[in-house]
Amino acid sequence: MAAPGPVHEALAALPLVDHHCHGAVTADLSGTEFASLITEGAAWPDVSPFDSPVGLAVRRHCAPLLDLPRHAPPADYVARRARLGWREVNRRFLTAAGAGVFCVDTGYAPHPLTTPAELAAAAGAAACEVVRLEQIAESVAARGVEAGEYAAVFRQAAEEAVRRPGVVAVKSIAAYRTGFALDPERPAAAEVTRAARHWLARGGRLTDPVLVRHLLWTAVELGLPLQLHTGFGDADVRLHRADPALLTDWLHRTAGTIPVLLLHCWPYHRQAAYLAAVFEQVYLDVGLALHYTGPARCRAVLEEALEITPFRKLLYSSDAYGVAEFHHLGALCFRQGLADLLQERVDADELSLADALRIAAWTGRDNARRLYGPPVSEPARDSSGRPTRKV
Repeated sequence: MAAPGPVHEALAALPLVDHHCHGAVTADLSGTEFASLITEGAAWPDVSPFDSPVGLAVRRHCAPLLDLPRHAPPADYVARRARLGWREVNRRFLTAAGAGVFCVDTGYAPHPLTTPAELAAAAGAAACEVVRLEQIAESVAARGVEAGEYAAVFRQAAEEAVRRPGVVAVKSIAAYRTGFALDPERPAAAEVTRAARHWLARGGRLTDPVLVRHLLWTAVELGLPLQLHTGFGDADVRLHRADPALLTDWLHRTAGTIPVLLLHCWPYHRQAAYLAAVFEQVYLDVGLALHYTGPARCRAVLEEALEITPFRKLLYSSDAYGVAEFHHLGALCFRQGLADLLQERVDADELSLADALRIAAWTGRDNARRLYGPPVSEPARDSSGRPTRKV
């Protein structure tokens, strides 16, 4: 690890833009419930999520914020969390994340979660909304629509959703529903009607490849940045179909339209870096890979992502969901990992300090501001760094 230096100081003080995350749970959690939220898998017999890299990171780096010793036992950790209550737990971790802005995906809520405004208020930050398009499509289907009208009704519903105050982007989970090995062409109207007829007759989640293609092309027409989950996720994803390189032909066809943000990417972060290096509209983050690898290995993931990625193309996200520990841990891993690798290059005279500080600011905040526009700005702060207005 590089010795702390000016890059560490700059990143520690930088109000981050967490350009993709979710809300924090608004309930006190039992030990089993908490454990289930710190894994993309499950708590299997004799295999606790605490006994994993992310579980160790929680006990090492989150326990002190609950007034516990580092490496506190899991039972002590969960008990202390319960004594403090979810509001205080969320406040401590969201404040510690040091984010100026959270861009919140509101389309996935199997648990009761904070709204973007509630998340921002707990953190003393600002919040924006990311609209999940599959949720819009499934809401249209649930309300009832004729197959021949589906395309127009979905488009209208999506347009209404993105006109809500504070919406800065849309998102698709095509990686989960079909994977990316899709026909890259825009589907014809007759194809969409035929596919809609079959889907509406059977119901359920949107998994029809024609309708997923239609959703992606509708995103292009909406004109906002499009976030795409890629790579690592829960057992619902078929990982080999979530490789962003499978989007290459579609990216050729959508060149010159909207920014495409590849979320998380691991273990395909090198493929994502290639796409960002050769397509003007492509950007990436390494998201939840940071806290799941933890401070011990997050630097390696960031180094691999930055091997060929243009510095104006990498963004920060936590993809934190459910437990506010992950908003904090994602930010901590990003700051520490990026500062270590940049400071080491400065010390080796491979990078000037001025360039390192620019890269740090671009990646942690300014690239997101440039892509998402004026709504992505943090609250004004006083001389001590405290927000001067409520969100």
